[in-house]
This record gives sequence, structure tokens and C-alpha cells, in this order.
Amino acid sequence: MSKLGKGISALIPNKPIFEQETQATGVLLVNIEAIVPNKLQPRTSFDQGKLEELKESIKAKGVIQPVLVRKQGEGYELIAGERRFRAVKELGLEKIPVIVKEIGDEESLEFAIIENIQRDDLNALDEAKGYRQLMEKFSFSQDKIAQAVGKDKSTVSNVLRLLSLPIVVQKYIEENAISMGHAKTLLSLTTEREKIRFAKNFIRKNLSVRQAEEIIKKKNSKNVVISKKKDHNVTEVEDILQHCLGTRVNIQHGTKRGKIEIHYYSNEDLDRIIKIIAKK
Repeated sequence: MSKLGKGISALIPNKPIFEQETQATGVLLVNIEAIVPNKLQPRTSFDQGKLEELKESIKAKGVIQPVLVRKQGEGYELIAGERRFRAVKELGLEKIPVIVKEIGDEESLEFAIIENIQRDDLNALDEAKGYRQLMEKFSFSQDKIAQAVGKDKSTVSNVLRLLSLPIVVQKYIEENAISMGHAKTLLSLTTEREKIRFAKNFIRKNLSVRQAEEIIKKKNSKNVVISKKKDHNVTEVEDILQHCLGTRVNIQHGTKRGKIEIHYYSNEDLDRIIKIIAKK
């Protein structure tokens, strides 16, 4: 786990890898057909233009850095290096340099997410889905995710909130029609219909994030209700619950009664939270 915080480079050598290198270096040349893609790969879309650029680079210089794999049956499963793997396969090359690591599903998913974030800016929605996988499959808290990927907990929380957006808006994010910044402005709206309408407006008018923020700010200011600042004790309890449940928690505290809101991002996430509460 400690190596993960240092990034994928802590596990893969930076020096060029060429065919004459042997098992003595820790690098193997493996038949491409013996490797299967990572079933936990968080990325669902790949930029074809960048993939073509990578293919041209491999044609000219070969595979500069090996992919990371783990043993699976008689062959191997890819851990990190999906783009290189795809490029080599599309070029019709028979072999690819690999480093074999003995790791479980949890670390395999972490490596896949971290590599994508560090190397090629993982699509924000795919990043959110990757984080959700860590929470659902391995009971990661948001704190643990933040530590593993080297980001603030608030950043992880904001990325996860994208999964609460309407499916059509999520599609816009996947297609890069709107950015993470645009999407964040939509989260303050209350209805799905509003979120879809404003997202379409951002795209149609080709608005910048700042322009989008101003439009949403004006819209929300019409219905602003000024409330008292939350008591320090209330915010402290919110922090404790958020840390315990690994999700956003909001407490509305009155003089005699109040309300606790626990946010979840899928049916699986709800099941995870229920199990945590039931154990307590």
C-alpha cells in the first residue's frame, strides 16, 4: 500500500525496455494473446486520437515502458498499461514487455485508477466510477481513496457526487461536451429537469465554467434563504459520521428535533452504508 502513494512509477522502471532485456531485469516478453484486459479497469472510453499517436510512437521507438500484469491461470491479467496494451494489439505485434506483480483485486483496481489519473487524465465520470468500485467492492472510505490517489478528500467527494447527476448529463461528461467544472455547478440545482436543461444550455452556448457558474448563481439567488451558521458541535458530528460512513452527511439541527441526511450514489452504495450502520 505504501508504494501506491508514490505513484505508479514506484513500481515500473523509468528506463526504456527493449526486446533484448531478459527476466534478469524483472521484465518479461509475453505473447500479447496470453494477456486479458483488467476486469476492474475504471476507464470505459479511450481517446482514439491519442491512441493513434501512441501507436505511431511504438512503431518508431518500440514499447518504452512495460505494462503491469498479474498471473491468472495459464496467462496474465493486465493491471496497468491499458493504452499500451491496446496499441500493441492493434498494431498486430506478437509480444509486449511486462512486469509481473503478485497483488489482489483491491490493489489491481487502485493501480488501474492511479495510472489513469497520473498518465492521461481519467475522464471525471470514469474516475467517479472507479472510486465507487473501491467503496463497494473493498469498503474503502473517502479518506482511504484520497490517500491512495494523492488527492484531497473534498476532491474525491466532489467527483463522487457526479454520479448523482441525471444519466443524460453523465453522458455529456463522458463525451467531454461539458467539463468537471460545468458539472459541479449543476449539483446545486434541485431537480433533474433543471440539471438537464442547464447542461444543454451550457453546450448550446459554448459557455465557459465561469459563465456557467454566474448563470447558476443568479438562478439560485432568487430563492436563497439565509440560515444561521451551523453550530460547531453539529459540524463536528457531521465530520465523524462522514468519516465513519465514507459518504456525505448533512445534519439539520433544531431546538427539539432535527434531521440527518446520508447521501448514497447507487443501490450498492446504499447496501454498503446499511451494513456499516448495522454493524455499529
